[in-house]
Amino acid sequence: MIKKTGTCFAIMGYGVKTDYATGRLLDLDKTYKNIIKPAAEAVGLECKRADEIRHSGIIDVPMFNSLINADVVIADLSTNNSNAFYELGVRHALRPYTTIAISENKLKKPFDVDHTVIRQYEHLGKDIGYDETMRFRKELIDSIEYILSKPEIDSPVYTYLSGLKPPVYKCDADPLKLSRKDTLSTIIEAATNAMNGNNFDTAIALYKEAYDIDNNSEYIIQKLALSTYKNKHPNHVVALREAIKILKPLDPDSSTDPETLGLSGAIYKRLWEEENIIDSLDKSIYYYEKGFYIKNDYYNGINLAFLLNIRGSLQSGYESIADYVLANRVRAKVVDICDNLMKTDFENRSDQYWIAATLEEALFALGNPRYEGAKTISESLIKAGWERESTIKQIDKLKEYLAKSPLK
Repeated sequence: MIKKTGTCFAIMGYGVKTDYATGRLLDLDKTYKNIIKPAAEAVGLECKRADEIRHSGIIDVPMFNSLINADVVIADLSTNNSNAFYELGVRHALRPYTTIAISENKLKKPFDVDHTVIRQYEHLGKDIGYDETMRFRKELIDSIEYILSKPEIDSPVYTYLSGLKPPVYKCDADPLKLSRKDTLSTIIEAATNAMNGNNFDTAIALYKEAYDIDNNSEYIIQKLALSTYKNKHPNHVVALREAIKILKPLDPDSSTDPETLGLSGAIYKRLWEEENIIDSLDKSIYYYEKGFYIKNDYYNGINLAFLLNIRGSLQSGYESIADYVLANRVRAKVVDICDNLMKTDFENRSDQYWIAATLEEALFALGNPRYEGAKTISESLIKAGWERESTIKQIDKLKEYLAKSPLK
């Protein structure tokens, strides 16, 4: 194995991103931390991503510096990330060699990168299975070793403009180690830890600091809105309405981002619970419904069905019947979604309990005889007591609304 002192710069997003072509959420941090960074370090390269670079001013300065000076650049194009494609183009213009393009295997490759080799790996939603992680890490190690030992032109710019000479640029300071005390990555990590510990005041302060560094990040805006409404300060309603303001730059009404839609649905659902204003219930249904039909996922689906039952219980005649019928149709789709997820690498998923519990809830509401079996499975997957308490509470509420069904 080649041991070399050098640098590797990873072009990619950070956090959980939406693949708009398929509606899936992909955790790019897992790609970076479990595959890209270990592969680069295995061949002796210091690996950084833009959110890990210490900088004293605009993040673009060290980013461009890294694009020209890094010994190896790995560009993850998953989710058709426009920033990643732009940065890959900059790298191809600046350096003829040592650039590797990768993506998850459902990327619809744009025409302009038809001449670029894109190595592919498989995402399981937010997760990447252990076997796939190890397989692709090994493939990436082999690729890095090869391009370092035998540089060949991999830039289409230098392939087709054969007389072009690459520019030379030297910066006095190491672009990976400039003067900012904390990197965006460490700030977000600290904010996430605060969120997980229910320390929402700290999380909000940290996400605001992260937003000051990167105010175009949908991920940071979403997390800031989430921590704000969960904080319930100075009271729940005020916090929920503040979260709505925070999400406004993402334009939830026209957004096709399932994460933004699901978050908006959750906020208006809680506003409905606090104020019993039908407009909040209607908005919550709108966002969950849109998110479900874009993403075709169990989370948006099971919440949509539950809210349709609530609205149906408040209405009469055909409108009530329509909501209850639609709720059952959505749940039938949710059952299929959960069944398929439980057949495909289920053991490698981090959301096993919630898939099983969602299936349990859907089968209960449909009066399906498979319910008891699904309940047994979900009970066997409990990792924390609050998970089961949440499911029981949800089903108890559901009983109340099902008892008012006009379909009985």
